[in-house]
Amino acid sequence: MQVRDVMVAPVITVSPSSTVQEVAKLLLDERISAAPVLDSEGRLVGIVSEGDLLHRVEAGTKRRRSWWLQALTGNNTLATEYIKAHARKVADVMTRDVITASLQTPLHEIATLMEKNAIKRVPILENGHVVGIVSRANLLQAVASSHTMLEVSPSDQAIRERILSSLKSEPWAHISLLNVTVYGGVVDLWGMADSSIERKAIRVAAESTPGVSAVNDNLVTRPAGGWE
Repeated sequence: MQVRDVMVAPVITVSPSSTVQEVAKLLLDERISAAPVLDSEGRLVGIVSEGDLLHRVEAGTKRRRSWWLQALTGNNTLATEYIKAHARKVADVMTRDVITASLQTPLHEIATLMEKNAIKRVPILENGHVVGIVSRANLLQAVASSHTMLEVSPSDQAIRERILSSLKSEPWAHISLLNVTVYGGVVDLWGMADSSIERKAIRVAAESTPGVSAVNDNLVTRPAGGWE
C-alpha cells in the first residue's frame, strides 16, 4: 500500500500568525493532535502539535528544574524553553524541520520515518503543497482493515510451495533443517530451528500464507550449546 491509500485529506492547517490559544482550541475541536503550518503562499513552513504546547505558562505546566540542574543547562536551551512556554504566535512554537513524504511513498517507508525520527505524523506533499497527512493511527487502520482476497482456494501443494519459497528468501531461515506438510489447508512444521525466535518466525510465515487455516508446530529447537 502507498500513502495515497491511507492518508487523511483535506488537511486542517494553520498560519504562522495564528495564536497558540487558537491552535489549542482547533486541535480540541477537530480532535486532531497536530496541524501543518502554511505561509501566505501555501508552502509548508512547519508543524504545530500537542507536544509543542505541552509546557505552557497558562496551564501551569511550564518546565521546572532544580537550581543545580538549571545551572547545568545551556542558556540557549533555557531561552528556547522560555519561548515555548510564553510565545503567543504559532511561528514561535512550531517545529520547523518537518519530515514529509510523497503520494507514492510505500507505507513501510512511512513507518520507518516515524520510528527513525520519533514522530507521530508525516505531511504528504505534491508539487510542494500539502495534500494529505498520515499518522500512526492511519497505519494501524491499514492493519486493522487489511484482508487477503482469495478468488480460488490454493491447493495444499501450492500452499507448501509458497511457504518454502517465502522462507528461502529469508536469511535467518535454515531450510535444510525444515520440512512442511499440508493437508486440507492445515500446515504441519517438522524439523529443527536454530533458536526459539527462528521457530516463532517460521510459524508466523506459515500462518500468514494465503490459504492456511491452521498451523501445527512440531519443530524442535536446537539447544544453545548444541547437541551432546
